[in-house]
Amino acid sequence: MALIYLDHASTTPPDPRVVAAMEPYWTEHFGNPLSTHPFGEKPREAVEEARGAVASLLGCAAREIIFTSSGTEANNLAVKGLALARAKRGKHLVVSAVEHQSVMNAAQSMAKLGWEVSTVPVDCYGLVDGDDLKGALRADTTLVCVNLANLEIGTLEPVKELAEVVAANSEAAFHADAVQAVGHIPVDVEALGVDLLSVSGHRFYGPKGVGALYFRRGVRLHPLLDGGIQEGGRRAGTENVPAIVGLGEAARIAAAEGEERSARIRRLRDRLHDGLFERIDHLHLNGHPERRLPTHESVCIEYVEGEAMSLFLVREGICASSGSTCSSRALKASHVLLACSLDPAVAQGSLQFTLGAGNTEAEIDKVLDVLPEIVRQLRAMSPLYPRESRPE
Repeated sequence: MALIYLDHASTTPPDPRVVAAMEPYWTEHFGNPLSTHPFGEKPREAVEEARGAVASLLGCAAREIIFTSSGTEANNLAVKGLALARAKRGKHLVVSAVEHQSVMNAAQSMAKLGWEVSTVPVDCYGLVDGDDLKGALRADTTLVCVNLANLEIGTLEPVKELAEVVAANSEAAFHADAVQAVGHIPVDVEALGVDLLSVSGHRFYGPKGVGALYFRRGVRLHPLLDGGIQEGGRRAGTENVPAIVGLGEAARIAAAEGEERSARIRRLRDRLHDGLFERIDHLHLNGHPERRLPTHESVCIEYVEGEAMSLFLVREGICASSGSTCSSRALKASHVLLACSLDPAVAQGSLQFTLGAGNTEAEIDKVLDVLPEIVRQLRAMSPLYPRESRPE
């Protein structure tokens, strides 16, 4: 049975061109970029070329890019690194209620060290309101974190407007986790007005094991790793040259082809969306119906559990997710869905389809063929499903 992959929010398959670009740096050009002899020259040039490609994609200067091992590390460096660097100014952090665990948990780690953390609520679509954010700001606020695009529901936050609120009412820096957004929608850090922004290579057809953090010139960061002088002294450790090269190639491809790629994926997503709502009752869309990533279709189906639906789909060769990969194994209702004021019982029926460049109309149509029957079977076993809704 051919498998259908609809879990691109978890990870994307690396583009073959990315793999080809990386290959020489595993073998022929294996040197350390810091080496002053000839073996270090090509790796050093490749790292800086990749830095320039990522900077070009984000609309910033190359010197404003730090390479990391992942989006999680980039988020941790943004939260902890800035908090530590600005500790004398104040120890108050503000995060939205729908941040990724790497932001939430990093903030809570700082709370254990004496920082105070305020959480800003969201509406039923997962959107942060500017007035709520303004109300959370204080004289000692040093950092505000609001994701650009939500991992689970795909909602796009009004980051530009929120960054303006922060700039007008505080001296805090603004960090946006853009791991899900970069490569799928245009991301311009100058237009957004953010001070820090996180990127992950494997979320837009690059390799795993590499990420990047944009930091606006003049923003100070306390290093999380003690060691050498790599990345301007902000991130010690010998650079993962092949992965960085792959990230650079993924950035170049996204800059050239991202808009067309996303438009095609959006058409498939809309086909899936329309078909699901035509065929399944008691169905709820998670996130904003319009302000969302072109890749995401997150729903809750009442009277069934998301994990059960996911397992039944796998039997049909369809690989989707019942929520965030980082939390789905905990078998708990998503903190994102609960923050959106969704009933916990309904939230247990979450199912997330995230589409990618390789998906086809035939694959979407197979989902629409098999999922309604899976829902029917599971509801037939559910004591919660209303008797009047059961088929005769």
